[in-house]
Amino acid sequence: MWQDLLAAIALVLVLEGLLPFLSPGRMRTLYQQMASANDRTIRITGLVSMVGGVVLLYLVR
Repeated sequence: MWQDLLAAIALVLVLEGLLPFLSPGRMRTLYQQMASANDRTIRITGLVSMVGGVVLLYLVR
């Protein structure tokens, strides 16, 4: 179980590192847009991301 959890965390780190590595300017713009967004928009984006992750995990497992 711990191996699976650590593997999942490692994959998240790899995926999150792709955009800044490939396009740092675009990542900077994305951060600026997120900083100017209101809390509700950020929360909804996070919720959609979590639900999408759970659905994908359910389909894979």
